[in-house]
Amino acid sequence: MMREWWVQVGLLAVPLLAAYLHIPPPQLSPALHSWKSSGKFFTYKGLRIFYQDSVGVVGSPEIVVLLHGFPTSSYDWYKIWEGLTLRFHRVIALDFLGFGFSDKPRPHHYSIFEQASIVEALLRHLGLQNRRINLLSHDYGDIVAQELLYRFKQNRSGRLTIKSLCLSNGGIFPETHRPLLLQKLLKDGGMLSPILTRLMNFFVFSRGLTPVFGPYTRPSESELWDMWAGIQIILCFGFQRSSFLKKFRRRWVGALASVTIPIHFIYGPLDPVNPYPEFLELYRKTLPRSTVSILDDHISHYPQLEDPMGFLNAYMGFINSF
Repeated sequence: MMREWWVQVGLLAVPLLAAYLHIPPPQLSPALHSWKSSGKFFTYKGLRIFYQDSVGVVGSPEIVVLLHGFPTSSYDWYKIWEGLTLRFHRVIALDFLGFGFSDKPRPHHYSIFEQASIVEALLRHLGLQNRRINLLSHDYGDIVAQELLYRFKQNRSGRLTIKSLCLSNGGIFPETHRPLLLQKLLKDGGMLSPILTRLMNFFVFSRGLTPVFGPYTRPSESELWDMWAGIQIILCFGFQRSSFLKKFRRRWVGALASVTIPIHFIYGPLDPVNPYPEFLELYRKTLPRSTVSILDDHISHYPQLEDPMGFLNAYMGFINSF
């Protein structure tokens, strides 16, 4: 309750005038600047999309595509990036439209379907549209992965050929999805949502995000600043996902339940957004074919950042099992 109170105070304490001011984005840390410098951009329907593409193991045909969560960016994967290059020939990640270093048009109707189409367009841009792809996703990226899986199952034109899918700490079931107060405020604020979005400052952001990390694995202030630097105050569209989960449950959960490719889930059990044991019980009941890795009890919603070695070992165990 105290954390939620601080979020409310933060939202109300920022001067209303800030909603109408142009506040320049924060400076990038050397590490985040290096991440941006080493990446590239491609154009999707006139919009610039940032991506990383590293060549790893020579002679391996394996490709992994990483789909990040909300409200952050591809930089979420930096702690396991090098480890992935030791196993895969190509390691690819993008910033979804509206996230990270990708363009943030507004007004714009953001959707899971558009994000999935952007992933497909990136693979065409890289000449990999006919290759078998391993998908590794987190949070919001899990839902994009589900849409890609649905298109794969339906043999849609332009769809990816998915070899395997590994999900992590994503709200794939509306029944067990528990958005935090900050998410509810931005989602359910009605006409106030755009104002609340623009009132967002680093203090409110950090207070809202920190509770989804475990007590011993919370990011430092500099790490939080790096996350904040990539957001630049374009948040409100992502919180519509709760209603999307309900509306398209049959489509997306049905895709997971009906495909025959290997599926795995890496789970930080302290996650307040996808709480234990309700989430895990429903997952195993709905997807009995899927394997699951449960990380240490204190790992929460961002397992790839909180326990990169445990996350990487779990993923490699899955990849090496087929």
